[in-house]
Amino acid sequence: MYPPSLSLIATASLAFTLGQAKSTLFWGATIIAFDQETEALRVIRNGSLLVTDDRIAAVNTDPSPGNVPEDTELVDVSEQIITPGFVDTHRHGWQTAFRTLASNTTLAEYIGRYGEFAAAASFTAEDVYLGQLIGLYEDISAGVTTLLDHAHHTWSNETAYAGLNASAESGVRVFWAYTFHNITTLNYTVSDQIPNFREIAESKILDDSPTELGIAYDSWGPNPGAETEAIAGLIKEYNVSVMTTHCLGGPWGFDNFPSHIQKFGVLEGAAPIVFSHSSDMPPMEAQLARSTGHRISITPESEMHYGQGRKTAYYAGDIASLGIDTHFTFSGDLLTQARMWMQQVRGLFYQQTLDGWEVPSKNPVSVYQAFMLATRDGGLALRRPDLGVIRPGAKADIVVWDAKSSLSMLGWVDPVAAVILHANAGDVLHVLVDGKWKKRDGKVLADEYPEQRAAFLESARRIQRIFRETEYPVLEGEWSSGYPFASPRIYDTEPGEGNGYGQQFL
Repeated sequence: MYPPSLSLIATASLAFTLGQAKSTLFWGATIIAFDQETEALRVIRNGSLLVTDDRIAAVNTDPSPGNVPEDTELVDVSEQIITPGFVDTHRHGWQTAFRTLASNTTLAEYIGRYGEFAAAASFTAEDVYLGQLIGLYEDISAGVTTLLDHAHHTWSNETAYAGLNASAESGVRVFWAYTFHNITTLNYTVSDQIPNFREIAESKILDDSPTELGIAYDSWGPNPGAETEAIAGLIKEYNVSVMTTHCLGGPWGFDNFPSHIQKFGVLEGAAPIVFSHSSDMPPMEAQLARSTGHRISITPESEMHYGQGRKTAYYAGDIASLGIDTHFTFSGDLLTQARMWMQQVRGLFYQQTLDGWEVPSKNPVSVYQAFMLATRDGGLALRRPDLGVIRPGAKADIVVWDAKSSLSMLGWVDPVAAVILHANAGDVLHVLVDGKWKKRDGKVLADEYPEQRAAFLESARRIQRIFRETEYPVLEGEWSSGYPFASPRIYDTEPGEGNGYGQQFL
């Protein structure tokens, strides 16, 4: 029975699964595997990986196909690199139609113009469905196989189902977190959303999909909403897969700290909690998250783009994961976030040494750490040790990188460095989620994509026209937290008068 050398497998379970299911064998690649005993990455060169059903059945040091069941598909990936799929722990997928409208926006402007409350009246259920679906295709194409979606498109029963259906149909492993919020402009409040959530939770709509149900809620404290106790009850009653909340602090408000959630009996519960951004989370709050087994989601490009700050994230790497946030405003791939975060932390920690008139003797962050943040640490944020890793028994969410043909990786030796420092989303050759092909030979596998693309473009043009004709909010006086607005220094790229800031071409 294949394989001849069983370096990383459980033979009993392998024999059982091989006899009952169709398998796929990837052979000849360099594999970035995970060793459970050492809890460390293990690079296997010229090895093979066996997928059976939705699981990784074997990771082998021998590239030879050997004796495999007759129905096994053999895939030659010689000289390529195989990694686990990336895990994105914070995104709002429905916003794809806004792409390029908000290239210079601030967070205050985003909330007042493009966020959940401002945009609700302009989106139909079909708009939500198409934006969510096309955004998820982008994830697949870039090697993101698991995504925590803070689904704040829940402005009606119809828009809630639209985003959920798109998530389930995409084939991405989506932790779809139903958002409870009072959309007073449409008269759709939490009291309306609770029965809608119950209907979804008690249906079988997700039974044949890798999508799972979670909850998102942003009014835990310090001044909790009147409905907070009810939301806490739903998290426990339905044993949701995840709860997520925006956690900023500082002048922004939106605290939602661990101690606020603890008051409602949720922090010590079964559901993992992901604190998005955690930009100004105090040290004792970070320690409370750490001691109760919860994690933060750093969204590097978003937090820099919007000016959210990031005091906590620099010193809470042991409870961190990575997310993308509003993919319509910047890069939509997690690889860029991992690379950007690594280099940003390097810059800060280097500067701290230089400020003391000392010469740095070691690089502060390794590519190994960046890789783990984008993969395994995301799985741990969801309390799913079977996600973001390549090992026997893990979910068969894998990415094959075209390291053989890519000019950006040509000459690579270290596969982790090749991916983190040199690859790009265009180098993603194959993607499997739950053992099913989602991208093959550089092409996302979606039979109805031509029709969906055309429908999305029509939807996006309509929405973009609405927002081009909508006046921008005036950011003067005080923000909702009571802190005043102030203009930052504007970067100057031109000599003499003016600074070269230019305009948007909308």
